[in-house]
Amino acid sequence: MSDTNERLQLYLAHRHALVDYAAPIVGCRAKAEDVVQDAWLRFSQGAESTSLLTQPVGYLYRIVRNLAFDLNRRVSLENRHTTRDDAPDEHMSSAPSPEQQALHLDELRKLQHALTRLPERTRQAFILHRLQGMTFQQIGTHLGISVSLAHQLVRDALTYCAEQMSDD
Repeated sequence: MSDTNERLQLYLAHRHALVDYAAPIVGCRAKAEDVVQDAWLRFSQGAESTSLLTQPVGYLYRIVRNLAFDLNRRVSLENRHTTRDDAPDEHMSSAPSPEQQALHLDELRKLQHALTRLPERTRQAFILHRLQGMTFQQIGTHLGISVSLAHQLVRDALTYCAEQMSDD
């Protein structure tokens, strides 16, 4: 049997396992297939005779491993250059578009309208907690109510506002 035939038989016998080995390294089965194909090309054109290799399967796995890491380095380098030089986000404005502004204003109006319909104490508890960052303990002290009631008032306000915001 010729050396090329021996290499081909060895490759075909281990091809599926080589793809399984490369896939976690490169993160994609399709890329792993490419890596294994490249490994076959290098393995088939290698100067060493298969009979001279003490562990030809190990040699094949080493080729796959090295090619997989090379691919990862190349992709990482390409991404780094793309991020620095060609990042389109750098040239785009971070300001919202007119459509987004209109949507946000509409949502804000809905929220304001929902808040005006809440009982005064519930609205105050909500504003103190969500807008002024007070704890339930501080709200309870400020409004002269228990901590659990402060929590319940804020929860009720959140529930009501969420219902009003989802109603179209």
